[in-house]
Amino acid sequence: MGRTIGIDLGTTNSCIAFSDGGHPTVIQSKSGSRVMPSVVAFSAKGERLVGLVARRQAITNPKNTVGSIKRLMGRRYSEIADHINDVSYEIVENTNGDAAVKILDKIYTPPEISAIILQQLKATAEEFLGEEVTDAVITVPAYFNEIQRQATKAAGKIAGFNVRRVLNEPTAAALAFLDPKERKRLVVYDFGGGTFDVSILQVIDGVFEVKATLGDTSLGGDDLDTLLVHWIMSEFKSETGIDLSKDNIAPQRVREAAERAKCELSMTQETDINLPFIATGESGPVHLEITVTRKLFEELSADLIKKTIPLCSKAVEDAELTIDQIDHVVLVGGSTRIPMVQKLVEEFFGRKPAQSVNPDEVVALGAAIESSVLTGQRKDLVLIDVTPLTLGVETLGGIMAPIIQRNSPVPTRNSRIFTTASDNQSVVGVHVAQGEREIIDGNRSLGTFELRGIGSAKRGDPRIEVVFEIDANGILSVSARDTTTGQEQSIEVNPSGGLSGADIERLRREASTNADADRIKLKLVTLRNEADEVIYEASKVIAVASEELDKESWVELETELKKLKTLRDTDDTLALAREISDVHQLISSVSKLIEVFESDDDDPAAEFMDSFAKMEDGDKLPK
Repeated sequence: MGRTIGIDLGTTNSCIAFSDGGHPTVIQSKSGSRVMPSVVAFSAKGERLVGLVARRQAITNPKNTVGSIKRLMGRRYSEIADHINDVSYEIVENTNGDAAVKILDKIYTPPEISAIILQQLKATAEEFLGEEVTDAVITVPAYFNEIQRQATKAAGKIAGFNVRRVLNEPTAAALAFLDPKERKRLVVYDFGGGTFDVSILQVIDGVFEVKATLGDTSLGGDDLDTLLVHWIMSEFKSETGIDLSKDNIAPQRVREAAERAKCELSMTQETDINLPFIATGESGPVHLEITVTRKLFEELSADLIKKTIPLCSKAVEDAELTIDQIDHVVLVGGSTRIPMVQKLVEEFFGRKPAQSVNPDEVVALGAAIESSVLTGQRKDLVLIDVTPLTLGVETLGGIMAPIIQRNSPVPTRNSRIFTTASDNQSVVGVHVAQGEREIIDGNRSLGTFELRGIGSAKRGDPRIEVVFEIDANGILSVSARDTTTGQEQSIEVNPSGGLSGADIERLRREASTNADADRIKLKLVTLRNEADEVIYEASKVIAVASEELDKESWVELETELKKLKTLRDTDDTLALAREISDVHQLISSVSKLIEVFESDDDDPAAEFMDSFAKMEDGDKLPK
């Protein structure tokens, strides 16, 4: 069996880690990056790009670049219909009524796009570790429902992983933050790119117990970006009369600038956004130049950020604790770098959040720790998680009958006895739902099945036992049994983002078959990007050398640069990599000559001799 890794499959960025002897370490990419953008793109030629290379070309290829796919995971189209204009790519409704994306006339489900991201993470881990990676612990927002968890698990299967566990993100963060030997209570405030969660945990003698969890799977940093984007476009329209939302490329440029401004405003009081040639007016090109202050951003974001505080209050109440019983507050997710977020959290909990964890890496590290528990590397901790939402069945009149209450420890099993609604009823339908509403229509439907063969009897006489069982991954199985006849029927709630088991297996085989070809394509795209950077660097060096050095010193670099420009679009990765290396070495050599030449110009002895040669009678010697 191959290696097991921990994966934080994030909305904006993803991170991977492994455990060696129980000690977690973040896995870096070949370029040294510790996180990878959760972005997938498709070129006009059908090439698939993942991560940083996909994000770099998003401005010129917005319609075929997919980001924040996690927000669509396991969601109905009707649930996100109001937000389809907030992204550059096309969101559609598939035949099951689920949200999907349409790229180059092909429909992709969210698990398929997520699987592409996971495949790249798998390849990065295997290159880093030098061995095959087969198993994974994948994290999800604590408030993900059963469908979203199953969709995430399906994505892992398609990518070629044996998904050992689907782990709640706040729980993973707690595993990475606390020593198992401590006796502490902590809050994990997880405000990421697409979702918000808050969890209350207690650690006693190596047992990590989740006491309560709450969240909002439609609240995250993306929403703050959208607010800023709308404000920028509104200001631009009021000044110029031009509506940038009607343009194909401008909205993506504005969104990237807004995200950059949001990050900069965490460190400074104001920042400038300059987007030249953003549009064309009656008198020619129009540029976008605007200053955004931290105060303005906080005014725009305040209502959304403040929505997290009532959830924190309710989570503390559900855990049957008071705020002064909390020992630590841990911040997770990139949005927690926003000063206003930190201030609100500190004011509510009455203590400064811990600063000892990296909010971008702590979840992946916790997933790696859990992988070490599952593989037997660590035996000093036990994890007891909870189910975030109430699970039940529909009863007569469309009423929700709870069977497993929210915040119940998992794994868990519970049952209730039901009966028939009419005389001699031989079939009952079991409609499984999840949510906190008393009316079934207000909750999320998870699936239905029928129990047949019920014995003939008056209504109310048959005793039908419905059993709900949740495993350690939070995955639900439901069974119904007529206690008189022994007839039984069961299902595993498995609506994996609109994919059947056969679909998942087919996509997994396709992904495995195409993995080598995809790696070659990715390597080629990466080399071409590296070639562009080397060409740019070499051109700058030649420009300086042509002014300061004899041509013989840099003519070889010029010759090799021409060869690299010719090879840049080749499919021969070996030749391209070799030429990049050759130009790199020549850049280094010429750069050293330039440094020597410039240092000679500044040499004190040389200056003295030059001054001495120019002396006239009566001149004083230079000091």
